[in-house]
Amino acid sequence: MNERDVQVSVQKSFAEREKPGTLYLVATPIGNLEDMTFRAIRTLREADLIAAEDTRQSRKLLTHFEIGSKRLVSYHEHNKEASGPELIRLLEEGQHIALISDAGLPAISDPGADLAAEAVARGIPVVPIPGANAALSALIMSGLPTDRFLFAGCPPRDRKGMGRFLDGIAAEPGTILLYEAPHRLKKTLQALAERWGDRRVAIVRELTKRHEEAIRGTALACAEYLEEHPPLGECCIIIEGTGGKQASEAGSGESGGQEEWWSRLTMDEHVAHYEEQGQHRKEAMRLVARDRGISRRDVYQALLGAGE
Repeated sequence: MNERDVQVSVQKSFAEREKPGTLYLVATPIGNLEDMTFRAIRTLREADLIAAEDTRQSRKLLTHFEIGSKRLVSYHEHNKEASGPELIRLLEEGQHIALISDAGLPAISDPGADLAAEAVARGIPVVPIPGANAALSALIMSGLPTDRFLFAGCPPRDRKGMGRFLDGIAAEPGTILLYEAPHRLKKTLQALAERWGDRRVAIVRELTKRHEEAIRGTALACAEYLEEHPPLGECCIIIEGTGGKQASEAGSGESGGQEEWWSRLTMDEHVAHYEEQGQHRKEAMRLVARDRGISRRDVYQALLGAGE
């Protein structure tokens, strides 16, 4: 056993100490201010410093909850290289810092993840103050399976990047969670409809706000709906995974439940299985696509990637 194998760090979040301080990751409301927790308010009041993604927006939040003229500093994607080391220095000196994002949990698709990782590397306690989260809120109201899911962040903007992105999640058995801006939503749904037109999808927008809305249907149906009803507000897209698709087919009496025998096979091995049964390669790829609930193009792209 080498030295690397036995290196373990243990964080005692609430042990008494003078140094270092604690980095608190504080959830803030994603729309409805009533979702702010008592603990979050107390943590912001007691922190020595509050680091915020948008100080103007955060100042409104602090004023609403009468947190007062707490020392507020900026920490975001464009200044993290300069601001991050200074925040780490203050933490090492014993100051307690609360990190907040524009909305929801910090460090989720957020530069706060870099600060948290550096704090952990330096032995600085990182303590979550839970609260509202858009992705999980959208998931639980989507009607899609929640026993296994993948948060895949924000899709790429360019078509080529989008293609590679979808290739990477094509065989994911769990429900897939995405964030998307309203001006990008139609293009993203069109890309999903081209690949997985019959997969179930939920588009959830304006979470916790007065105009909260969930659009549910197949990817193709939702893409067509958006052509007639342009979306407004930040959106979450919840996409049925291959496991959920097979479960729904099995429940409706269609062929399903084949995952058990092929789940441990690579794409190449899966195709080879059908070829060994006498199927032509094209037909073998079609059968693999059927088993996995993906398009034949996804199978072809995966085989190309495996051969590189």
